[in-house]
Amino acid sequence: MLTEQAALDVHYMARALELARNGLYSTHPNPRVGCVIVRDGQIVGEGWHVRAGEPHAEVHALRQASELARGATAYVTLEPCSHQGRTPPCADALVNAGLARVVAAMQDPNPEVSGRGLLRLMNAGIGVQCGVLESEARALNKGFLKRMETGQPYIRVKMAMSLDGRTAMASGESQWITGPEARSAVQRLRAQSSVVLTGADTVLADKARLTVRPDELGLNAELTALAAARPPLRVLIDGRLRVPLDAPFFQAGSALVVTCAAASARGRYQEEGHEM
Repeated sequence: MLTEQAALDVHYMARALELARNGLYSTHPNPRVGCVIVRDGQIVGEGWHVRAGEPHAEVHALRQASELARGATAYVTLEPCSHQGRTPPCADALVNAGLARVVAAMQDPNPEVSGRGLLRLMNAGIGVQCGVLESEARALNKGFLKRMETGQPYIRVKMAMSLDGRTAMASGESQWITGPEARSAVQRLRAQSSVVLTGADTVLADKARLTVRPDELGLNAELTALAAARPPLRVLIDGRLRVPLDAPFFQAGSALVVTCAAASARGRYQEEGHEM
């Protein structure tokens, strides 16, 4: 059974994770992070990271809390950064604000942080705890963690298939297999990704565009706008350049094409703004 303090830690960390999920569609290549600042049992500051290069979650929460941050507890879904990147170190901001305690869901696997942020806080006399709702925090940043821990991308495979294992009729004819809810979920997964990759056969058969369709995301206006502003890179594997330039895929915008075709054939696609 959890102690009263442990139960409160779980409660406020759950709120920080809820805030962090707002960044699912916009923070790449940075992780999704949320922060809650609590003083005397009241939330006095909240924040989440929106985009790379913009203030981190801790900074947003500190700005909202202002002087009430002194002596308070900060709940953050990822260890505060300790290095100077495009923004100053969050660990320093927490120290300067006079926080009494910091609770992190997990340690940051980024080699530039990797425990240094927590150490900076401890050396400043701040109470530190790590590991509250860690599994939930890890689930929120699967791509970031895979990249930092292995140097490899996190890959998700999407397939629509009937119960008898079919994706189309024997003739090749196909209809919608998935329902509106599944298609909306696919759009959200697409919007969360940094790359969407497919082959020429799929593009030719489905007249696929592989774009994010904002009206199918099922998100509020703010998150829909963030998702639309950061579409994933569309990648086409087309060894012989069978997909014509007037196909919906290319008409939808620039793309990266992986091909074995001769330079003379590639030139036409490059002239239209596609990377080969």
